[in-house]
Amino acid sequence: QVQLVESGGGSVQAGGSLRLSCAASGFTYSRYCMGWFRQAPGKEREGVAAIDSSGRTNYADSVKGRFTISQENAKNILYLQMNSLKPEDTAMYYCAADPFSSVLLSGLRLSSYNYWGQGTQVTVSS
Repeated sequence: QVQLVESGGGSVQAGGSLRLSCAASGFTYSRYCMGWFRQAPGKEREGVAAIDSSGRTNYADSVKGRFTISQENAKNILYLQMNSLKPEDTAMYYCAADPFSSVLLSGLRLSSYNYWGQGTQVTVSS
């Protein structure tokens, strides 16, 4: 059974940084994509960043240059380093995973993923 557990959310002032983690268990595919999504109140869930099993990445335009997605394969952990945070980054952040490898074509699409975590809240104050 695949389980994704996010952590690292919190409250921070604009310009600050946070690092989110996603611990994956039961996910043993050799080729895969993992991604971070976020959902602000009253808005649709959107893709933030994705990475595939080869280390290729894809970012939403709104976070390019500020966020970095990475993975620690030995520990099955996915990270999202978020720098220069803005109030508009405030949202619930979700980790997702699925055994596909088209990170550039499909990595930021909600429909690409079947496995989801419960989310961790990020609040950025001005």
